[in-house]
Formats: sequence, C-alpha cells, structure tokens
Amino acid sequence: MRYKKFGNTGLFVSELCLGTMTFGGEGELWSKIGALQQEDANRLVGRALEAGVNFIDTADVYSEGRSEIITGQALRDLKVARDDVVIATKVFGQTGPGVNARGNSRFHIMESVKKSLARLQLDHIDLYQIHGFDPATPIEETVRALDNLVQHGHVRYVGVSNWAAWQIMKGRGHCERPGRGPGENQHADKTHPRPPPARARGAHRENQGGGRGGWSPLAGGLLSGKYSRDGQAAAGDRRAQFDFPPVDHERAFDSIDVLRQVAEARGVSVAQVALAWLLHQRAVTSVIIGAKRVEQLDDNLAATDIRLTAQELAALDQVSALPPEYPGWMFTRQGEFRRQQLRESNAA
Repeated sequence: MRYKKFGNTGLFVSELCLGTMTFGGEGELWSKIGALQQEDANRLVGRALEAGVNFIDTADVYSEGRSEIITGQALRDLKVARDDVVIATKVFGQTGPGVNARGNSRFHIMESVKKSLARLQLDHIDLYQIHGFDPATPIEETVRALDNLVQHGHVRYVGVSNWAAWQIMKGRGHCERPGRGPGENQHADKTHPRPPPARARGAHRENQGGGRGGWSPLAGGLLSGKYSRDGQAAAGDRRAQFDFPPVDHERAFDSIDVLRQVAEARGVSVAQVALAWLLHQRAVTSVIIGAKRVEQLDDNLAATDIRLTAQELAALDQVSALPPEYPGWMFTRQGEFRRQQLRESNAA
C-alpha cells in the first residue's frame, strides 16, 4: 500500500479508501447495495487496516445513518487507535422529515455534524464533505459553516462531492478570501469519474491542487469482469436491482474488452486492472472501494501490486477517452504549438 499526500495538506492517506456503503442495509435503496451487519463489517474493516488502508469513507445518509454507526463501532471493536485512521463522512441528503433536514444550509450542517459524531463515536471528523450541490443555499453560507466546524475542532479538513468544476472553483474562491472560510489546504474533491475505465478523467479536467478521490471506481460492479456485452446480470446481482451509476454501455464494454485482454495476459482480475489504471492517474489521490465479502476486498486490494506498462496505459487511455467537447477540443487544437515549444524547452 502506498500513501499519497492529500492535496496541498500535510496529511497522507492510503491510495485505496474503504467505502462503507455496503454497511447496514436500512431503507429500500440502501438494502439493494449491501446489508452487512456488525460482525461482517468488522472483518472487512480489520482486513483493510491489515492491508495498510488508513482511509475510511462513509456518509450520514448511507443506510439512513446505520453505516456510520457500524463504522464507528467497528473501530471500537477492533481497538483502532484514533490517529491511525482518517475518517471521512458527508452531509447534504435528507436525514429527517423536517423541511430543513437536507441541503447545505448552516442549519443542516451544524445539526448533522453533531449526529454524525455521535453515530461514529468520535470527537472529530477528519474529512467532512458536502455530498451534493444545493441550489437553494449560497455557497458562501456553506463555506462559512464549514469554517466554523474547523475552528471549533469538530472537523479537520473539508471537501465536496458531486460538484461541477465551476461550483468547486466558486467555493474555493470564497475559501481564499481573508476571513471567509477554510483555505486551500483544507479542501478535497470527490468525483464520480467518467464512464469506465475513464473514471478519473473528470479529475484531470478539474483538479486544482486539492486531494482527489473517485467513488464507484468499478461502476457498481460493471468493471468486475462478470459482465459481457450480450450477457444478463444474475438475479441477485447489484446492478440487476439497482442500475447505478448510469454509464454509456457501449463505451463501457469497449473498455472492458481491453481491460480483459490486459487482465488475461497478466493472470489477474479485470477489476484489478480497472483499479490499477485509476491508481496510475496523477490527479487521483485515493480510490474508494467497497465490498461485501473479504475475498472481494482482497481482490481489490491486490490492485496496488499492479504496475501497468506504458503500452497498457496507452491502450486503456485510448479506448476510454472521453468524447471531445467544446471548449476542450479547441484548447487542444489551439495550444498544440505552444505545448510543443514547452516540450522542446524542457528537453533542452
């Protein structure tokens, strides 16, 4: 396991992060993703820590709060030293029946962090993330609330998930004004990257120095290797019950064909190659993996041992390349001459 500097902070996190969306199974939606209870969750957390994972991610809405409870209890049951782990959770989604029980308002953030701390049995959260963009709340209000949490010691670092590039930069602009909020050194972005395995290309477009994590790196199991272009998902398979995240299936299976070729040549799983591709991307700090079984977790952990060749990376990059969009294609076209000048200058 390698450890990467978390953006512009002094914090180091493992290149793989254990996601806990499979813990709990409360509620109709979350039961389709996973329903691991305490004993099984303890085994997964213990195995991840044994493999060198020091980064664990959850959210207040996962299994209606049950995931945070199980995660916190696992740390207690396993007697994990507090400074040996980096714990991340999130706020934004509906957590109660009240009209203000969701969103990025100061009201909801301040109420939610207290409840997350209680469920996790912690006195502080290492990384507190805004889980989605709230069109009803001014970004400045959200930034000021997060700054208060940092000042009060409830939160060490802050970040966002599922924000567009312009939203991230607007938030960072508020952070960088004197006295307006947490600075650049306390910022992280967590993005659902693009159709597999181009799951970090959004990071390449948007990375501005913050830590970068990617969720659902295997596209809800689509990149596990058990799907074929003409095959049907098994009755008990997660995607048969909950087809999420949405992807361009044609592009996905074109990518899977190349992933499979690389995997068969190396004698490893398709999932390991998909994760290894992500781990080779400079913009990615840590990749969030989830599992229901220890065997599945072990397979994912083995991705850290794979070093893809330049030829393998080029093949995967080519098949997973995002369709050209304006103004990106214009940047490429107009800037090529200057890029060549830079290459020549650096080589001199």
